[in-house]
Amino acid sequence: MKKIGILHGMESTFPAAFVERVNSKNVEGVFAEAVRIDKVIQGDYSGYDVIIDRISQDVPFYRAFLKNAAVSGTAVLNNPFWWSADEKFFNNALMAKIGVPVPKTVILPSKEHPTGTTATSFRNLAMPLDWEGIFNYIGFPAYFKPHDGGGWKSVYKLRTPEELWTAYDETEQLVMMLQEEIIFEEYYRCYCLNGKYVHIMPYEPRNPHHLRYVQDMVVPAEKLKMLTDIVLKINHALGYDFNTVELALRDGVPYAIDFCNPAPDADLPSVGEENFEWVVENAANMAIERALQHQPGQMNLTWGNFVKDATQGRLMQ
Repeated sequence: MKKIGILHGMESTFPAAFVERVNSKNVEGVFAEAVRIDKVIQGDYSGYDVIIDRISQDVPFYRAFLKNAAVSGTAVLNNPFWWSADEKFFNNALMAKIGVPVPKTVILPSKEHPTGTTATSFRNLAMPLDWEGIFNYIGFPAYFKPHDGGGWKSVYKLRTPEELWTAYDETEQLVMMLQEEIIFEEYYRCYCLNGKYVHIMPYEPRNPHHLRYVQDMVVPAEKLKMLTDIVLKINHALGYDFNTVELALRDGVPYAIDFCNPAPDADLPSVGEENFEWVVENAANMAIERALQHQPGQMNLTWGNFVKDATQGRLMQ
């Protein structure tokens, strides 16, 4: 029996629908359920051929459990080793190297010293920073956000350096990045599953959360292909199995704004019925496909082109 598990927290609509959809397909020898953990022993097999991870970004214990499961042969989606090392500022740098347009971005040290450090720990850091050079490069308005965060936590829109100083004081030990604002004409949020299933969703981030998915906009076929191609390029570089990419079009050019979402929103009231149906169906198909491909005793993780190229001693082109 090939067993698929979903590890989740407070969300309920997607996990329950996912389990029901996998089991309703009646694929011989494949079964899905919510993951159940009663003990975690080093090197022990988790009991699951595939685990869909929806919560470990918030629960370190689950992240440790998933790494143990992965090293013991489970196909964990998304790869918990890569997701642990990854963050948004690095992703921006990687996109710049592979030719995907991104907003101008700089990283800034935390305003407060991390616990257990002092000013001496930062003797290599020039103080003050080259604020004039930073502001000339980024410009205003700008966005100020955690370099590794998600869910629009601690995100600020800034219009002046004075607003930056005020926001900076509130961020405590967070490492932040300052990013150019892209004034866009169109905006899209795009699911990408298994490195091949792409769903383009017109999206309005300036609306209240429950009204952001624009249901009545028809996207021309040529534009759909352009957006699909860039979403696949991003996800092949990163190697995520389950991700969303946000693209802002300025003067027809798609800028990748947010593309590090390994547990993206899939809640029915939020994404709407049509998008929910797509993600449930394609997540179920992905999990079944990966379960049938699963090889006991082997590493069953997905690694992006960046990591694969790095192991062969070359930079991505």
